[in-house]
Amino acid sequence: MFNFIRFILFLLPPERAHYVTMHLLQFFCRFLLTAWIFKLLYRRVKDPVEVAGIRFPNRVGLAAGFDKDARFMDVFKALGFGHMEIGTVTPLPQPGNELPRLFRLPADQALINRLGFNNKGVDYAVGKLKNRPKGLVIGGNIGKNKVTPNELAVQDYEICFEKLHPYVDYFTVNVSSPNTPNLRELQEKEPLTALLTRLQALNDAKDSPKPIFLKIAPDLTEGQVDDIVEIVISSKIAGVVATNTTVSRAALNSEAAIVAAIGAGGLSGKPAFEPSTRLQQQLHDKSAGRFPIIGVGGVMTPQQAQAKFEAGASLVQLYTGFVYAGPSLVKAVAKVGRSWAAKTS
Repeated sequence: MFNFIRFILFLLPPERAHYVTMHLLQFFCRFLLTAWIFKLLYRRVKDPVEVAGIRFPNRVGLAAGFDKDARFMDVFKALGFGHMEIGTVTPLPQPGNELPRLFRLPADQALINRLGFNNKGVDYAVGKLKNRPKGLVIGGNIGKNKVTPNELAVQDYEICFEKLHPYVDYFTVNVSSPNTPNLRELQEKEPLTALLTRLQALNDAKDSPKPIFLKIAPDLTEGQVDDIVEIVISSKIAGVVATNTTVSRAALNSEAAIVAAIGAGGLSGKPAFEPSTRLQQQLHDKSAGRFPIIGVGGVMTPQQAQAKFEAGASLVQLYTGFVYAGPSLVKAVAKVGRSWAAKTS
């Protein structure tokens, strides 16, 4: 059944298919019968685990970018996710990059996106989060507006942090999207140290501090990974989300002309699995496991989720795998997480 539905949806442009799917799922979740069917089919796998002081219902989450404006939280809870990240959220609303900006590579089970932090702004997200569903851990993925120069970027992150703090369970600082000009420059040692130190200082001043994670790119050099480990430890943030999309186009099965015609953007899905997992392993080894890692990038099968856990991930997140494999992947990955935890406990 899912293959047929996917076939129909893949006839639509990718971004339109995304919103059609989400609105349909939200519509069906409002009715007792269909909500009961969802619960029967996608009942959440119970595997409580504590990471960074938060009790997660299971080890599988939805990566940022799928629900930028916190509009579909109830849907993802119904589909069995233990957590999700909203965003990336910016202080002011912004339309993102010009259409088309999301592309499928079916031959590679991949997506290329250059969405550009399209979102309705932090105040809109706060309005939605005031009615967030119970029992779903929610992270706030925060970034800067496109028009904000890097030298003022800290202010944008501060605004999002302060406004979202009462309504989310943790934060993810996004300095690794390839689709906002010059954003990845904030991954360099000096600006990143200043940003994370400032946010953690604000966090420490709260009555109830929230864990802060850093989301990094898979395209870092070994020296940059060393810097990331040093900065995470020195700034005393909670951990790392590894990784964002890649700008690499290596080893794709899709025709080179098709890939060239698409142009710039971050690649996700199956081709991202190897570089993402390799960097995650480096991060875990170099840090000697001193902080938790959320593994994301190319998880298309339960076996690939297992590899993320074996490479040091405490949790994993889905995005492109959810698009290609459907909601059954959520339960399968959660079961892998539970089995892995049982073997290693």
